[in-house]
Amino acid sequence: MRALITGASPGIGGATCRRLVDIANLKGEKIKLAACEITETDAVKKLAKDLRDLGAEVLILTGDLSQKDIPKILIDRALDSFGGLDAVISNAGITSPAPLNELDIDQWDKLIAVNTRATLLLAQAAYTSLKNSKGSFVAVASMSGMGAHPGMGPYSPSKAALISLCQVLAQEWAVDGINVNTVSPGMIRTPLTHKVYENNQIAKDRAALIPLGRIGEPEDIANAIGFLISPEAEYMTGQNLLIDGGFVDSLYGHIPGLPRSTI
Repeated sequence: MRALITGASPGIGGATCRRLVDIANLKGEKIKLAACEITETDAVKKLAKDLRDLGAEVLILTGDLSQKDIPKILIDRALDSFGGLDAVISNAGITSPAPLNELDIDQWDKLIAVNTRATLLLAQAAYTSLKNSKGSFVAVASMSGMGAHPGMGPYSPSKAALISLCQVLAQEWAVDGINVNTVSPGMIRTPLTHKVYENNQIAKDRAALIPLGRIGEPEDIANAIGFLISPEAEYMTGQNLLIDGGFVDSLYGHIPGLPRSTI
């Protein structure tokens, strides 16, 4: 397995890297990972060391995905090192909360560039290699891309566009044997949401809204990504997996005054 993952920091990206190494080790296979971050932080260096200790070959790549030339540079460097790619996981994303009527257009452009455009550019750069390997492409979207999330600026539009983008890629690339899917996390504990969940009452209130009764962990998303790039999912393409503990589908159940069965 030769894979590239963006946003390979602690959180969903790091958990996915660890999951892929675990899967490879269970199968007795070698794995080569290109772990991409905006800068070579201590966290990504520690992640790389941990993965190497588990037997993986790890290449740390850096670059700002808001710059249009960076996605292709990252893919090209991975191809030069690995000789090809079997999977690309577009995980990096940013937020920019603001009411839309107050949003600066430069904030809009940067968020769309990172959350949506970078995925297209990664896909374009990786296409030939994934065609040769009959590989997989997975992008990390969000439940916010499946409905309006007020106050989050361009986040919902960017993730909705990302889901649609990957569905179009899935149709266009199916003839080449490449499967393309997205995962949409719900409420997940990550470094980006750490401050929110430091408030125990907020954490309890959020967990109470989720049918499965808990906030998700990065490993919950990593498990789904590991499946989507596995041979077991080779007949699955153009799908968006909502991984939210049942939250989105539970919304109607919160309507006051719903009729209850008397049986």
